[in-house]
Amino acid sequence: MAVTRNGIPVRVWCWPGDTADSKLIRQVKDDMRDWTLAKIVWVADRGFASAGNRRFLRSGDHHYILGEKLRSGSAEADAALSRQGRYQDVGENMRVKEVRISDTERFVICHKPEAAERDRHMREQLVAQLTDLIEESDKLSDFKRGELRGKIADKPGLNRYLRTTPAGKLRIDQARIKTEENLDGKYLLRTSDPRLSAEDIALGYKQLLEVERGWRDLKQVIDLRPVYHRKEERIRAHVILCWLALLLIRIAETTAGTTWTRIADELDLLTLGTFTGPAGTFRQTAELTKTQRDLLAKLKIPPPKKIIEATPATR
Repeated sequence: MAVTRNGIPVRVWCWPGDTADSKLIRQVKDDMRDWTLAKIVWVADRGFASAGNRRFLRSGDHHYILGEKLRSGSAEADAALSRQGRYQDVGENMRVKEVRISDTERFVICHKPEAAERDRHMREQLVAQLTDLIEESDKLSDFKRGELRGKIADKPGLNRYLRTTPAGKLRIDQARIKTEENLDGKYLLRTSDPRLSAEDIALGYKQLLEVERGWRDLKQVIDLRPVYHRKEERIRAHVILCWLALLLIRIAETTAGTTWTRIADELDLLTLGTFTGPAGTFRQTAELTKTQRDLLAKLKIPPPKKIIEATPATR
């Protein structure tokens, strides 16, 4: 999905589930080539950050902002995390620090204090659970201890903090805990744009949240799935119709300055009553509330007529 900085979806694509990332990136880039856009910044998560994809995205006058795996063990990630420097605040819950480790790319470390506290709490829970599991393991036979080690290996969250001594004893990996503490609440970004500020890079990456919110609304609000079609052209048509509905939702949200849920809830309160008497039958709308009048005015929708229909009684 392609979105503007304000979250307005301007185009959507869909492919078979087994399509390679490199193929879909190339098609999207080719499709956007004919658009007269002043600037395109490709924002993608860690799954798209291969060297081949980066080279392709840089062709032309385009740039990218990509998430980088902190725990990948790559030389670039380790170098970025080891550099000293001060963070600058760029929001209520965001700090950023730019580090220079390449002549062609820039790296920005983002730190969210609330996320750091959440990471610390989750780690403490996992370490406490692991401690309980291995507390009496020294008394077990080698076979039973091996069985316990295998069970823990199937749980990545616990296995991350476990180490085995040369004698086969199970211990908490304190060095790993120390390393993880340094990563709490952080994520690493890579960009090819030489002009964007560190703040714009961090905020630009947050645009992925707009795309994710768009897909979430497609699935939960517009009911994109299930798809009751088997032909590819009908599946694509179904997706496009749902995208058009999402486009209307985003325009309504942007124009009204509130969420679609609040817009829908407020307008759902509009009622139409049917009244019958000796003179005949008429249908009348309820008096609009101030909130409803303001919403309709912002959306440039004329308010409904007071009397919708009137039918005189037959003599």
